[in-house]
Amino acid sequence: MNEVLLVISNTPDRATAERIAEALVTERVAACVNILAECTSVYRWEGKLERAGEVPLLIKTSRAAFPRLEAELRKLHPYELPEIIAVPVTAGLPGYLDWVVSETGVPYNPANLGK
Repeated sequence: MNEVLLVISNTPDRATAERIAEALVTERVAACVNILAECTSVYRWEGKLERAGEVPLLIKTSRAAFPRLEAELRKLHPYELPEIIAVPVTAGLPGYLDWVVSETGVPYNPANLGK
């Protein structure tokens, strides 16, 4: 259960990205969140071709913390169906990977979510 995951999500704007990033790190469901520059996303939603500016997040977490991260991200995210994609990290600097696992190792406490 000590596997590290890189979770990808997009937000509608920088303020939302910052709010979500701070909450995920504060709740210790993410060790680090990179807020990237705005990009353009092209997708089909409800049968219609859409184009939107979005701010991507790269979230570092552990597999053990992923269920808590997903629950918190779903609660905080303004989209009806947020992008939450987890990719396993198959290699990395051992000390960094250990740090990600240790930073997300706080036991789950639902009373703390969203505070």
